[in-house]
Amino acid sequence: MPDNKPVALIVGAGDFIGAAIAKRFASEGFAVCIGRRNEDKLAPLVAEIEASGGTAHAFRLDARDEDCVKDVFAAIERDIGPLEVVICNVGGNVRFPVRETTSRVFRKVWEMACFAGFLCGREAADYMVPRKKGAIFFTGATASMRGNSGYAAFASAKAGQRALAQSMARELGPQNIHVAHLVIDAGVDTHFVRERMREAGHDPDSLPPDTLMNPDSVAQAYWNLYRQSPDAWTFEMDIRPFGETW
Repeated sequence: MPDNKPVALIVGAGDFIGAAIAKRFASEGFAVCIGRRNEDKLAPLVAEIEASGGTAHAFRLDARDEDCVKDVFAAIERDIGPLEVVICNVGGNVRFPVRETTSRVFRKVWEMACFAGFLCGREAADYMVPRKKGAIFFTGATASMRGNSGYAAFASAKAGQRALAQSMARELGPQNIHVAHLVIDAGVDTHFVRERMREAGHDPDSLPPDTLMNPDSVAQAYWNLYRQSPDAWTFEMDIRPFGETW
């Protein structure tokens, strides 16, 4: 049965950014719902949150599957409580020269970054608009703003997600739904980023402090967005380490 805590859903609750967001909102008294395609991988995060006195619920969630998205949202609303915050954090960052980008890769990346955002954003709005309350946030990237060499698939998908978020913000803002897009213009300190650096011949352990972005800093940015007053909502926030060129 619902426990009267505000409810947050993190779609794409991976081991770094998604996990940090979940822990941040749980520490503020939210019942945190976390979803990813492989539900078994969520068990350590649930255990960590519960060990800290928080509340967490794991869901198998393929955000590209419309029926799966609908079922998860319905289960949360029915069994846990009304959704206060939905954060779409699905990735899809791949690098392929355009001549080596297959239609399958292009379509899959678009589904992960853009189509999944549409499905989750639409479903969140369907529940929040009648209540005239809620927040829908999207995780963007440098590629949301500009396409770089080798990132035709990722950049087009993230730019599409940004346009989706902008349209939703203009439509839903007057109905008291805060829609925001967070541009992470940085390498985040994750296993994926560190491996890429090593493959390129760089030692991530030799970097000066604060060169890579801490996932906890991303989580704090989302908490700051959520805490904004309706008379001063941000649609787009961009964050980057102090030494990042832009």
